[in-house]
Amino acid sequence: MREPSWRREGTDPDYRFTLANERTFLAWIRTALALLAGGVLLDQFAIGLEPRIVVLILAIVLAVSAAVLSIGAYTRWRANEVAMRHGGALPFSWVLPLLSAVGLIAAAGLAVLFVVTA
Repeated sequence: MREPSWRREGTDPDYRFTLANERTFLAWIRTALALLAGGVLLDQFAIGLEPRIVVLILAIVLAVSAAVLSIGAYTRWRANEVAMRHGGALPFSWVLPLLSAVGLIAAAGLAVLFVVTA
């Protein structure tokens, strides 16, 4: 795999910052995998929750959120690397508000399903 052109720009940051950025990236990927696992869990094992279409929609929202979060994790990692190479401020990330909104929607949707099914 060829080296991206942005890796030749600026100066190499302290390796500790690069490794910390990688750990953050991996944490976002673990979160995306957890969202995906939650979607699979809802679809395959939450057979007692009704209406089924709402459960399916919630599972799809979680799966799509996992895909979007994976893309966001990479773009955030790359933007942080570029900023560190140029000695600039770390950029704002839309990933945090999006993840919070998905968590709120999933929790509220599940709470409603639990009340309706009970």
